[in-house]
Amino acid sequence: MTAAGGLALMIIGAILRYAITWEPTWINLSILGTILMIGGAAGLVLGLVLTYTRRRRVERAQQPQQPYDQRYYQDPPPPR
Repeated sequence: MTAAGGLALMIIGAILRYAITWEPTWINLSILGTILMIGGAAGLVLGLVLTYTRRRRVERAQQPQQPYDQRYYQDPPPPR
């Protein structure tokens, strides 16, 4: 889950929890909103952690390499 997905779940959960006053008989929107907010917060934290660890791996992989000179047998010897 991305950070944007976690934020979206938190926003939808907050709307269900605090903004809607209609109460259907078959579901409690207040509890559903709370569950979505908790899930969104967990998804947001997980998404940020995964993004941070991916960036650290990429930085390590892009470190400059030592120059490497490859010669083949048919190359003439270097001039002196």
